Amino acid sequence: MADAYPSSMRESIGRVEATRPQRMGVEPQRLSLEERREVLDQFHPDYKEEGKRALAVGPSKGELVPHEMADLLEAYPLIDPDRVDLGQADYEVDVLVIGGGGGGTVAALWANEAGIPAGRILIATKLRHGDSNSMMAQGGIQAADKENDSPPIHYLDVQGGGHFGNDPELVRALVSDAPEVLRWHEKLGVMYDKDPEGRMLTIHGGGTSRKRMHSAKDYTGMEIMRVLRDEALGRGIPTVEFSPVVELISDDKGQVVGAVLWNMETEEYSVVRAKATVLATGGWGRLHIQGFPTSNHYGATADGLVLAYRAGAGLRDLDSVQYHPTGAAFPEQIVGLLITEKVRGMGAQPVNVEGELFVHPLEPRDVESGAFIRECSSPEQGGRGRGVVTPTGMIGIWLDTPMVDLIHGQGTFNRELSAIWRMYARFDIDPSADPVLTYPTLHYQNGGVVIDADGATQVPGLFAGGEVSGGIHGKNRLMGNSLLDFNVFGRRAGIAAAKWAQRSKPGKPTLEHALRYTQDLQAAGVEEVRKAPSLLPEYRGKKTLARVVDLI
Repeated sequence: MADAYPSSMRESIGRVEATRPQRMGVEPQRLSLEERREVLDQFHPDYKEEGKRALAVGPSKGELVPHEMADLLEAYPLIDPDRVDLGQADYEVDVLVIGGGGGGTVAALWANEAGIPAGRILIATKLRHGDSNSMMAQGGIQAADKENDSPPIHYLDVQGGGHFGNDPELVRALVSDAPEVLRWHEKLGVMYDKDPEGRMLTIHGGGTSRKRMHSAKDYTGMEIMRVLRDEALGRGIPTVEFSPVVELISDDKGQVVGAVLWNMETEEYSVVRAKATVLATGGWGRLHIQGFPTSNHYGATADGLVLAYRAGAGLRDLDSVQYHPTGAAFPEQIVGLLITEKVRGMGAQPVNVEGELFVHPLEPRDVESGAFIRECSSPEQGGRGRGVVTPTGMIGIWLDTPMVDLIHGQGTFNRELSAIWRMYARFDIDPSADPVLTYPTLHYQNGGVVIDADGATQVPGLFAGGEVSGGIHGKNRLMGNSLLDFNVFGRRAGIAAAKWAQRSKPGKPTLEHALRYTQDLQAAGVEEVRKAPSLLPEYRGKKTLARVVDLI
């Protein structure tokens, strides 16, 4: 069988193997706050001023956001409001949930728990129920449920990891609800990893001071979604698939009272009238901010941000993007796909072309990513020029994955990290025998729609939960807090939406907010060359998934 790695990369692997014995059991010092700041300022993409611009219109006018996001927020409505008939509703429900991933499914379940009959709830989703970043999450979910841990300690880790840019009330809600989330999952049937005595197994994540990462091998998101989706189906909560929302519906009182769907199969509009609406559309990875590849699913195109913003909801922290340090960088077919932080949590070390361990494996993700980019950047760019070059010219960092079996016993990688093992086995690479090449990949939308601790936005009748919302993670999210986020705030948004629906009195449905936004764009001199939401990513022309080489 031919070697999957070319000779140049194999030579570097030889140096990785030669240095491995002296690296075993060695844990480098963590960077000081000053060193972290230097790495971020010089090498993290968030700190490139040329990558952003101030918004010209809307409730967050003047806020800096990436050009790719500004292009969508400064775009005209995808539909012509004058051509949509709101007089006849195709669906009339109490609670409309936009998005069929983790946050949306949790919101629907808890709206039902809060008293809304299953038949009076509707999940409208762009692709299939479950197609989401939630399904793709691998490493685990944080919860402070051990004797040496507590929600206050978890709180400090979240605030520190987010560079203290987080909303304290949202962080308090996140960490306080975490143990109860795990108990709920256990009740529903989520199968977390446990020791022979039945105790939850936990490991460290980057930037955490305690081992509080609970996982189901490296299929944690899939396992949680399996159970949540089955629960929603079992309760009979209706779902409309392949029907993205293209515009929210407001009323003459300024409330959100439903949405207009676009059926991607029949190419027909549907009108949903709802007393309360929950936005759970996920993130923006498929915008490929600054040209980075992404770990995100195909539908992650920031639809919810566009819809909420046009309706009058504020946005926050969108100047911050999370790049996961270990995205696949070889072979080309899987560039950008995630290699979970759990691999480093189990002992795999990031090393350069010479086999040198150059950074602590579990720095916060933004710092770790900046250190990877510094190592790969040329001396002319201020970097160290010690990355590994692939045959196509991409540059990456070795993740010394064989260390997992050396530390924990033969077969551990295949058993505990089987999703990663299978991803590479397709290309005749065995990560328990050879290291794998990595480079930062666009992973998470740190900011989003402004919400309160109950998931309520600034627009009456509109709630949000999961990755679409902002404030929980500040300027950087810690591993395991995304699965926790959609469970905590999906639940809170679902309950709050149910309470709102039980007392709400919707007025006359209109699309006046979209018309006003169009007028604002015209007044700001924005030409009508773009329409939003984009619904699906655009890969024609120069835009591709794998142009990491262009960044360095």
